[in-house]
Amino acid sequence: MDLEDFLAAAGELLAVPSTADRPAELERALGYVLDFVGPGFTVERFASGGKPSALVYRKDALVYRKDQDDDSERTYFRVILNAHLDVVPAPPEQFRPRRDGMRLYARGAQDMKVSALAEALAFRELAGSVGYPLALQLVTDEEVGGRNGTRHQIERGVRGDFVVIGETSGLRIVTESKGMLGVTLRASGRGAHGAYPWLGDNALVTLIRSVHNVLARYPVATEEVWWTTVNVARVHTPNEARNQIPAEAEAWLDIRFPPEDTDLAGRSAAEITAYLQGFCEPGVTAVVDHLDAPQNADAGRPEIARLAEAARAQGYQPDFLRKHGTGDGRFYREAGVTAVAFGVGGHGQHGADEYADIATIEPYYQALTRFLRDPGPSR
Repeated sequence: MDLEDFLAAAGELLAVPSTADRPAELERALGYVLDFVGPGFTVERFASGGKPSALVYRKDALVYRKDQDDDSERTYFRVILNAHLDVVPAPPEQFRPRRDGMRLYARGAQDMKVSALAEALAFRELAGSVGYPLALQLVTDEEVGGRNGTRHQIERGVRGDFVVIGETSGLRIVTESKGMLGVTLRASGRGAHGAYPWLGDNALVTLIRSVHNVLARYPVATEEVWWTTVNVARVHTPNEARNQIPAEAEAWLDIRFPPEDTDLAGRSAAEITAYLQGFCEPGVTAVVDHLDAPQNADAGRPEIARLAEAARAQGYQPDFLRKHGTGDGRFYREAGVTAVAFGVGGHGQHGADEYADIATIEPYYQALTRFLRDPGPSR
């Protein structure tokens, strides 16, 4: 790896404001990485919900397998390198990358364009020589749920033995992540003039009591903890005047839960709805908008041992990590495919001072290429 050349290319990719509300920039980021990979590979394009994605592989190495559930034929890869190229919104200056010592500052530097480009480089250099089917999966919607990228491709038949997602980890291996639950609490009351509260039924007050009931069960965390957390993201009424008693109100809850929370993990949306309804005051209804299960990779997989050896060879202690945020690995888990996160180091994800640790880039690339040369026996 020529680190300076790589950093120049990374700077160009980081300058692309590839946010969900800019479809042309999502296409531009995807096109940039495909051009970086270069010719000689098959590029399979996908589109869903206005979000483009791609799967890159050697056609002559392609393998098909019968699906155990429906006997259909599915595209199979020994290893898939997964990367998302979309980022969360930021001021214009964060799309002007800058270096300060061994830090590369920009939106997406940590999450996760630098790791994505390193995966693309490793694929470019090794896909033509490894003796198994290897794919590079590029998506542009992870920050808004991943359903039109990774999940869409899985639904179209993409499968693999093992997936490496280039999310930042400082060359540690993320084998667990929390599940994600999006909930709306909707309250109904009776509108009236604000000067005559006895004539109305304030939906907002009832809603707030329900939110407090939830937070009494799941208090706001003040330090890092491996238990269920609840973020109250929004409380809203359609009122446009101060002197109106709101007849309607709603709250958005972002709930992250580990596998150990048996009230949520392993439960259906209907079961969770009934559980959350128990926290609601009369007139308040709980609605599950989306539900994603926790991810828990099998630490006994030979690929994980090989990946740990590769990181150790670069001087890193590849201990296993738990992540509180979710990622596209959950869709592979649902499909019965083992996925881990493994990426460069950095800090400030989604923040004003987001950066990638330049000192970790070359070791990450070297560890990744060592692993890809021999990922271990296939199951």
